[in-house]
Amino acid sequence: MKTKSIVLDRRQIEQKTERIAFEIIENTFETPVIYVGGISGNGFLFAERLVKQLAKITKQEVRLFEITVNKDAPAKSSVSLSIEAKELNGATVILVDDVINSGRTLIYAVGKLMDHEVHVLKVATLVNRTHRRYPVHADFVGLNIATTLKDNIMVSLGTEEMAYLE
Repeated sequence: MKTKSIVLDRRQIEQKTERIAFEIIENTFETPVIYVGGISGNGFLFAERLVKQLAKITKQEVRLFEITVNKDAPAKSSVSLSIEAKELNGATVILVDDVINSGRTLIYAVGKLMDHEVHVLKVATLVNRTHRRYPVHADFVGLNIATTLKDNIMVSLGTEEMAYLE
């Protein structure tokens, strides 16, 4: 049985979420509408939390949408958006995932978003691994953690909230 090494607890996740929301506002304050796209699963749950926090601190309109990516085999199925793609033309988009492990899921999500004329695209993540296979850069990060390729970072959102290393 693998042991869990907790890297973020519930309180720390809340603090990181609040800080990321403030950083997003600092970087998008001139934008009337911010689109927040969460990767399906925990990425979308984290995006929902960011949107709630953003609503507390800005008068900007914040629109949440979901990006569905087959995380196990992203090349074998299409990536879909829960909004009309034309809404993203000229938009400022924050792409959100709970953790960046290899970067593969985000690469496919970025590819789908770049099919449209997005004005600005930034990435937000709760946990950012420093060992990745793909060249993904996170603009807004809760926690940077150095890992090996064998390590796995998991995020649990819900009853037992934590981020842990397996």
